[in-house]
Amino acid sequence: MIRFSLPALLVAAACASPVPVVPAPVMTNAECAREARTSREVRQTFREENAENQSNMRRVQSERNVALRSEYDDCLRSHGLPVSGGVEPVRRLD
Repeated sequence: MIRFSLPALLVAAACASPVPVVPAPVMTNAECAREARTSREVRQTFREENAENQSNMRRVQSERNVALRSEYDDCLRSHGLPVSGGVEPVRRLD
């Protein structure tokens, strides 16, 4: 009979937890949304995808959402429009 200890099971469960995904930004300005989606930084994230690795897909999606938000906000600022308010999201330091 195989016995497992509770701490060993908790460590194994923690290692298997999925990477949290930063939510996609809400883009209401069509011109800036188009500019953000076609930016070099956002296109670069598509090159890093590995469809066979779900952890990679979640990480890349999160990075893409951060890049989209940054590019969208930069576009709004450059056109003299107000940027959505609130607190800046916490960034992972992996």
